[in-house]
Amino acid sequence: MTHTYFKNKAVLITGGAQGIGLGMAQRFAEAGANVIIADQDKEAGEQAVQRLERQKLEVTFIACDVSQEQEVKALMQQVGERHQVLHALLNNAGIADPFVGPLQELDMAVFDRVLAVNLRGPLLCAKHALPLLQQAEHPAILNISSTRAFMSEPNTFPYSASKGGLEALTHALAVSLTQERVRVNAIAPGWIETGEWQKESEQYQPNHSKEDKEQHPVGRVGVPQDIAEAALFLCSDKAGFITGQSLTIDGGMTVKMIYK
Repeated sequence: MTHTYFKNKAVLITGGAQGIGLGMAQRFAEAGANVIIADQDKEAGEQAVQRLERQKLEVTFIACDVSQEQEVKALMQQVGERHQVLHALLNNAGIADPFVGPLQELDMAVFDRVLAVNLRGPLLCAKHALPLLQQAEHPAILNISSTRAFMSEPNTFPYSASKGGLEALTHALAVSLTQERVRVNAIAPGWIETGEWQKESEQYQPNHSKEDKEQHPVGRVGVPQDIAEAALFLCSDKAGFITGQSLTIDGGMTVKMIYK
């Protein structure tokens, strides 16, 4: 399915230079898509292109801060000039560090910045990608949320709020874009190990303890490929009857009761 469905189809992945985004970029490129990576980190973007080129995969990198509307408009203009159409928009860009310290010490500028990237960004991308998505036969938007939208550790206010908002934005967009034939879904990843999927200066070898693995009923921590395979399906016409939904991919971690 994937090698025929995505061949020569334009797929835009924000935050696609590292981590889950890079994993999705690789998988969609393997499936034949014309992948555009948008990322604020130019160094990471250039390294991502080089990394995938070594695997004989061709992708395009465009620098963009998704929280800035003018940059998003410019991004979509470039995508339109190159492809005239967009088959799938994957809103993955986000500030991923969830911990900000005690509430009484919270810097509201940090809160505002996280929401600007993690929540405002996907909305801006959807808004300005819509004319290109409307040119596709089966267009799709996929938002990358988090299990932290449904459960929390202490002192993770901005990140949790942004991902909870993204879950709501997903079904709001889904019911709002029915006339435009755009399906909108989300994936809520759990613990995904991205150490080997970072830019070179930030790569590390994971070292998961027995306890880390046993938190997951499947017996291991997740990897970007786990998310990428599901993204590939949800953006294809095989998922044509699925919209407004959020798929939790966490190895069963959020359904396991843990007593200390």
